Amino acid sequence: MAETQEKPKKFTKRSLPREVRLSVRAALTKKAEGLCVLDLRELASFTDFFVIMHGNSSRQNAAIYESIEKELAGEKIKPFGIEGLETGEWILLDYGNFVVHIFSRRAREFYALEKLWADAPRLDY
Repeated sequence: MAETQEKPKKFTKRSLPREVRLSVRAALTKKAEGLCVLDLRELASFTDFFVIMHGNSSRQNAAIYESIEKELAGEKIKPFGIEGLETGEWILLDYGNFVVHIFSRRAREFYALEKLWADAPRLDY
């Protein structure tokens, strides 16, 4: 009997996992800019989605981080790891099936994750 291939899930703002949608909403309440979600399910084994954004200062980046962390903690969702809080240039929250990247403009341009993962389907907010 032939093995059937699982059809990739549709990638729309509505089809995103709830915790990804909550993180997007929390980031936007703190005026995160250039927010996008990359669907890595067909491209990477370490996570399903990247949520990428930038702020205009390390202080704003910290506020975005706090908003996301608080929103998800209210749903009993805790990150496996957090990096970059000291400088606020690139704050990373690893939730396992999705990773949040909060950049300064300069760091976002330098690391260019969207270019690195250009083959990934993308949703812009």
